[in-house]
Amino acid sequence: MHEAYTEFYSHHLGHHVKMLTFGTHGYPLVIFPTTLGSYYEAKDRGLIDSVRWFVERGFIQVFCPDSINDASWYANIHPRHKLERHIQYDRFLYEEFVPQIRWNTPSGRIACAGISFGGFSATNFAFRHPEYVSHLFNLSGAFDIKSFLRGYYDDNAYFNNPMDFIEGASDPNLWNMKIILGTSNWDICLDANLKFSEKLRRKRIDHWLDVRGNVEHDWPLWLEMLPHYVSMI
Repeated sequence: MHEAYTEFYSHHLGHHVKMLTFGTHGYPLVIFPTTLGSYYEAKDRGLIDSVRWFVERGFIQVFCPDSINDASWYANIHPRHKLERHIQYDRFLYEEFVPQIRWNTPSGRIACAGISFGGFSATNFAFRHPEYVSHLFNLSGAFDIKSFLRGYYDDNAYFNNPMDFIEGASDPNLWNMKIILGTSNWDICLDANLKFSEKLRRKRIDHWLDVRGNVEHDWPLWLEMLPHYVSMI
């Protein structure tokens, strides 16, 4: 399986973003890491090997960009600055990175996957920019960032909190997106997925709430989920 390390300079962030890419062609799949995970996390934890079959046959090409969660949501800074920093990351994705890969296939769209808090990253990007995203795979995702804001709330908070802004969403691309909310009976994010699924149901946004058996919020669950979801692209 072809693997490449790159550093993508972002003018919005003012620094290079480290990234691993697997495969040379195929449907672009962007995987966002967990809470403070890095660009090599998916490889080190076996997630890339779980979809090796699809990569080696050219069905998908996997991109694992680094996050900046340590400099935004988990940084010891004012909540307003957390939001501003995350918006810079969103602009990096939307204006600098994704345009470079979205035309790898005729659809001009990508698939997004996120693990745990990475589910927030994937969902926030996909729902803010649904014209770019065809498939959204949440693996034990979380969708509400209010706990990081310590009571602070403004327009930037609203438009970067999927649990809130989904209620006012109207882009027709959302109703065409293939959305999976993956969780399990023992998942610490089960309740978050049940609540978010209900929000989507009320908006009549089609999705699959995949609640698996008695499996913990951990890598064995996600290694089982991802190849299943990728097979549906």
